[in-house]
Amino acid sequence: MTKKEMVLTRGTERKAYVKQMFNDIAHRYDFLNHFLSGGVDIYWRKKAVSKLEVQPDDVVLDLACGTGDFALETAAAKNCRVVGTDIASQMLVFGKQKLEKKKHVPKISYINGDGEFLPFKTGSFKGVTIAFGIRNMGDISAALKEMKRILSRKGQAIILEFSLPVNPLFKRLYLFYFKHILPKIGRAVSSDSQAYSYLPASVEKFPAVSEFEGWMSEAGFSRVEHWKLLNGVAVIYRGINEEKS
Repeated sequence: MTKKEMVLTRGTERKAYVKQMFNDIAHRYDFLNHFLSGGVDIYWRKKAVSKLEVQPDDVVLDLACGTGDFALETAAAKNCRVVGTDIASQMLVFGKQKLEKKKHVPKISYINGDGEFLPFKTGSFKGVTIAFGIRNMGDISAALKEMKRILSRKGQAIILEFSLPVNPLFKRLYLFYFKHILPKIGRAVSSDSQAYSYLPASVEKFPAVSEFEGWMSEAGFSRVEHWKLLNGVAVIYRGINEEKS
């Protein structure tokens, strides 16, 4: 498989493609995230973290953590310990550099890992978060089951993911930007010919809100609920593990 071959079908090939893609764009990932979203991604993360109910002594896993924006927001807002894991090791390199620049280092640690085969004991975490990463999994159902497995009883999963706007006119404008403007800017800045074409393509293939809530329920989560952001451009999902570990 070459870098030019976009992979949207699920499975190990999709996972390998995503891993390579994020390793390639890691050096420009933060800038592009904030620039292409107009900074609204920062607000979305804050809103998602506000839905997480944990205590200062709790430990939270940030899955597909990238360069650590969600982990940093969680540690700062909840004063808890956060473990970040990502399959793309280069993303973690830049995440660790962020920590080194902090005067007061948050309670954060990073490890390289696969979200479908997490190297943690059952019931190890009080919370698990993932921002814009669940759709990139080779097997989303397997990743959801792993998220549920590593949660202690009453532990919460918070998932922030892109979706499609509800309003028809806004949806057309959004898709035009997503498909035609965003990829050109992304390619110019990151020098990657595929990464920012993959983004809109993967979002369009991601299940609708009600369907994804069903996937969470099938994985064992209870009291699944959601909150739409910016007319449905992004959605926060929350599910609870009510079973004993």
